[in-house]
Parts: sequence; structure tokens; C-alpha cells
Amino acid sequence: MSPRIVPPDPGVPAARSTYRHGDLRRALLDAGIELARDGGPDAVALREVTRRAGVVPNAAYRHFASRRELLLAVRAAALSAAATAMEKELAVLPCDQPPADFARARVRAIGTAYLRFAQAEPGLFKTAFLVSSEDAQGEVGPGRAGASGMDPFQLLSSAIDRLVDAGALDASRRPNAEYLAWSAVHGLALLIIEGPLKDLDAEATHALGQRLIDMVERGL
Repeated sequence: MSPRIVPPDPGVPAARSTYRHGDLRRALLDAGIELARDGGPDAVALREVTRRAGVVPNAAYRHFASRRELLLAVRAAALSAAATAMEKELAVLPCDQPPADFARARVRAIGTAYLRFAQAEPGLFKTAFLVSSEDAQGEVGPGRAGASGMDPFQLLSSAIDRLVDAGALDASRRPNAEYLAWSAVHGLALLIIEGPLKDLDAEATHALGQRLIDMVERGL
């Protein structure tokens, strides 16, 4: 696998420069997605999405009653983009492996996709996973899933369940294992995109990520 980070297709469309006809809610959401892509969750603002859509500010309130509603919709799209990136990594795994090896490969693919998504789309990554608890209260809706119908956390949980089914993880160690794996990979992602590892080159970053995933796999 090449160490070069190739931006995944995030599964969310680019915003139109102005709204002309059709679905205004979609135009506003597209604009919010672009704001998040460029500046993370703090950049998502109702006034700016209406300006980008080419409508008066009050027009947004027919579709999003508050900034929080808009942010949750953008967050759902960002989660869907992350899930799509994971599904694409899973889709290229060779299926002709022993069950235990295939189960381990699925866990590794999800961790690799998570790190790649964070580096390729840091604004969407932060919006998906770093929205404040106050803003993120409640369900974000079905739009947070990929084509499989699962969101990123569900994809990880399913992969760990497969480890148990394949005999690669003792059932007694299964409870909450996804939180351990997630916290480790998420922590490294943050160190890379906005912390002391930000200046590492792509090759070093990839190698470090694979070492961490090795550690997670052995530690589950």
C-alpha cells in the first residue's frame, strides 16, 4: 500500500456558488459542508450558507431552525463521508483469506481509512468527531451512514464482532473493545492533523499509523 495519502471521495457534493432553483435545503447543506471542509465545525454559520446559496438570511430558517440544526445536518454528512471512506477500504480486501485473517484485515482497513480521512479531510473529520457535546445532543439522522447503512462507529463495532466470530478475539474481551480501538486511532489522527506530528511527511505518518494499528490489533 502506498504511503502517499490519497484523498478519499468523501461522498458529499461541492457547494454551488449560488442557489438558482430546485432544492434550497440541499443548496444550504452543500454550502455548510463546504464551510466545514474549509474550517471545521466553527466555520458553519447560517448567514454564510445563505450568502453562498444566494438567498436572504431568513430563507434558511424554513429549512434549519437554528445553527445547531444546520450543524447536525453537516455533521451527519461528514459522518457519512467517513463511513464511505471506510467502506471503500473494506471493499478492496481479498476475500479468499482464512476467517481470522480476514477479520483482522477488516479492523486494520477501518483504522487505516480513519487516519486517511482525517488527513485528507481534516475539516470534515473535526466536524464529524469533534462537535461539542452540547451541539451534538440527539440523533443526527440516517444521513450519517455509508452505503452499508452503518455509520463509522457501527462499521468498527461490526469488524470487532467478526473477530469474535472468527475466533480471533475472546468473547470475554469483546465488551467495549471498539472504544479502546477508536480512542487510540483517533488520538493519533489528532496528533497528525493539528498536533506535534503535523509536520511529519506522508511516509512517516503512514508507517506510524500502521504501527499503531498493529498495537491496537494485538491489544484487543
